[in-house]
Amino acid sequence: MTAIKHALQRDIFTPNDERLLSIVNVCKAGKKKRNCFLCATVTTERPVQVNVVKVKKSDKGDFYKRQTAWVLRDLAVVDAKDAIKENPEFDLHFEKVYKWVASSIAEKNTFISCIWKLNQRYIRKKIDFINVSSQLLEESVPSGENQNVAGGDEEVVDEYQELNAREEQDIEIMMEGCEYAISNAEAFADKLSRELQVLDGANIHSIMASEKQVNILMKLLDEALREVDQIEVKLSSYEEMLQSVKEQMDQISESNHLIHLSNTNNLKLLSEIEFLVNHMDLAKGHIKALQEGDLSSSRGIEACTNAADALLQCMSVTLQPGHEMLHAVKQQQQRFSDLREQFARRLASHLNNVFVQQGHDQSSTLAQHSIELTLPNHHPFHRDLLRYAKLMEWLKNTDYGKYEGLTTNYMDYLSRLYDREIKDFFEVAKIKMTGATKEGKKFGLHGSSGKLTGSTSSLNKLSVQSSGNRRSQSSSLLDMGNMSASDLDVADRTKFDKIFEQVLSELEPLCLAEQDFISKFFKLQQHLSIPGTPMSDAEEVDGGTLSRAHNTGGLQSMSSENHMIRQMMIKIFRCVEPELNNLIALGDKIDSFNSLYMLVKMSHHVWTAQNVDPTSFLSTTLGNVLVTVKRNFDKCISNQIKQMEDVKISKKSKVGILPFVAEFEEFAALAESIFRNAERRGDLDKAYLKLIRGVFTNVEKVANESQKTPRDVVMMENFHHIFATLSRLKISCLEAEKKEAKQKYTDHLQSYVIYSLGQPLEKLNHFFEGVEARVAQGVREEEVSYQLAFNKQELRKVIKEYPGKEVKKGLDNLYKKVDKHLCEEENLLQVVWHSMQDEFIRQYKHFEGLIARCYPGSGITMEFTIQDILDYFSSIAQSH
Repeated sequence: MTAIKHALQRDIFTPNDERLLSIVNVCKAGKKKRNCFLCATVTTERPVQVNVVKVKKSDKGDFYKRQTAWVLRDLAVVDAKDAIKENPEFDLHFEKVYKWVASSIAEKNTFISCIWKLNQRYIRKKIDFINVSSQLLEESVPSGENQNVAGGDEEVVDEYQELNAREEQDIEIMMEGCEYAISNAEAFADKLSRELQVLDGANIHSIMASEKQVNILMKLLDEALREVDQIEVKLSSYEEMLQSVKEQMDQISESNHLIHLSNTNNLKLLSEIEFLVNHMDLAKGHIKALQEGDLSSSRGIEACTNAADALLQCMSVTLQPGHEMLHAVKQQQQRFSDLREQFARRLASHLNNVFVQQGHDQSSTLAQHSIELTLPNHHPFHRDLLRYAKLMEWLKNTDYGKYEGLTTNYMDYLSRLYDREIKDFFEVAKIKMTGATKEGKKFGLHGSSGKLTGSTSSLNKLSVQSSGNRRSQSSSLLDMGNMSASDLDVADRTKFDKIFEQVLSELEPLCLAEQDFISKFFKLQQHLSIPGTPMSDAEEVDGGTLSRAHNTGGLQSMSSENHMIRQMMIKIFRCVEPELNNLIALGDKIDSFNSLYMLVKMSHHVWTAQNVDPTSFLSTTLGNVLVTVKRNFDKCISNQIKQMEDVKISKKSKVGILPFVAEFEEFAALAESIFRNAERRGDLDKAYLKLIRGVFTNVEKVANESQKTPRDVVMMENFHHIFATLSRLKISCLEAEKKEAKQKYTDHLQSYVIYSLGQPLEKLNHFFEGVEARVAQGVREEEVSYQLAFNKQELRKVIKEYPGKEVKKGLDNLYKKVDKHLCEEENLLQVVWHSMQDEFIRQYKHFEGLIARCYPGSGITMEFTIQDILDYFSSIAQSH
């Protein structure tokens, strides 16, 4: 391969001013094995250009010729096929992909390595070397014009290195002195050899001439050695003298180390003593405050709080290992424990007395709140107790048993107090809802001597009763005990709405204030939860003891503290939910439509409470009550639908507007006024759809059963009333039903008109129906007059039976009959009469057209004109 490389350099690349750096014997993959060489070359001129040249052996001889050349700058990818297993195949991606198979793997690796080095030195272009072993890709060589290609190519570069100017000059001088050297290389080599021998001899003579100087130098070295021996003797004597000094210094050093160790130990001992004294010494003032401090005054509470904090700090000191074994430390710890126990006992006793006193003080103010619909304000009591909040936190951290006992006592005293206040408050609300005390007895309430007495047992037995048949224009009554429908007017409902709103408005701040106080006083941090987090709606507090997760340090997790607040609120306000349910039952018993007011008010308060804290006691309790209200609302809707199904009509009087149609109008108008801008509009829309379908179904049912009033009249009047109601109220969810009601009204109006108009001109109608039947059977229109039953004589005979006077008389009878069918409330008589006029004229024109087509040229006409018809209808309407 070396011989081939030299031959290629001489024959192909030197004439082109190029240097051959690497060569690989290859053949194309997948084709007939025809070998060629891929050569990596660089130009000798600047700037340097790097090429990849394909050289092929000539077919005519043994010389090589240059076939193809690619610039290395155009090379994009070098693919060695496999970086792990040895593979002779490789690809070069120029303008297209060239696939090669090397004759040996070593040549392939050498060639790829050379390509990588040339790219690093001259081009520094992003060429992708894929599936190439990392060992072939060396570090980048520094750029420079005069540097060689690294690695195995250095020998090649050195072999063809250019001569510098001085070397060229020396060779020229030497060649001028030996002109024959060019033609006789052996003579030239002999001459150079002789000159070299002359130079070697001169060098030897020069060395022998310098022997005298060498002898002088050796003498000087001998003298220097003798001086060194003398110095070593002196150093040995000095070392013996210093040995005793070294021993003395070692003794001094050991003594200093012991002194330093003693000082260090003394300082550490002093530090430990200072630590214990500074951190485990409680001031006499703090001890006195803990033992005798006044817990009823603000100054005494502050002193006790500071003393308790100081005591806690002393007891919380982290002692070093071994401190606990000191007798003084044990004594001090025992003293701190006694102080803590004594103060915790005194604090718990004082707070229990405060809780009891609060119950007595609040009871004295109940009488004045009984008259008004307000709940007593607990803010002063909360304000006084919050002064002890830090002491409660201290008690929670130091003696959880007494803290838990105080919590239980607080719940017991406050639950009894709130029971009295809330029950009396709800009694006032119930009496205000039912009016005077006498009236209230109908609903299980009573009062005596101006003092309210709860009768909750009777209210617990209330069942949600149906609203009965509501007030309507047909004088239907509400069956509600002994109360008459006249008592249930708008003013009563507005009054109920205001009372119910006031009840919720009084309860909401009371519960929120108490929950906030519990959180601050008992140091239970409130953590707002994400809405929708599942939590039990009725967690029981058994005997006032709290289920808690208490760890060693007395700290509780966030969920445990939220749970504890919730349990305390359930225990304290245990009567709120039952009392609200009783009040709702009473309101529903008074008037089932009150469920609409309660649904809107309760939904708003639940929405407000959930925005504050979705897992709070207030939010959960109001949510439970809202379920009851929604259930009552659904029952109200179901009762109305049942009343529609159970309605009975009189067989002797005309039907008119059905009671449940009027009741739906009343319900819708009331609901729209109540649910304006309400949060639970969707519940009302669902109720509307149920009610309107019930109304539609039962209107048709009653119309089918009606004997006195025609079916079309019942359908027409009631659907007209429904359409008018929906148009006036503009209920968006009932747009489809409004269109359906209008369509039904129009269809039945047209049906009634067509049916009624067949009676005044009955024979004429029958005659022309026969004419149309003959035409339909295939008889030509102009030949109908030749039919025996339908000739001109028969037509004239029928027309004479309906002179204008008789027609007017028949229309007058028809008007009276229509007037008997229609009710006055809906006022549709003129509408129906006008529709009949239009239909009569349409039939008249139809008859005239048949006469003109079937009896042409006969001169037969009706005995009255269209103008006569208009006059008849107008005069009849005016006369009535």
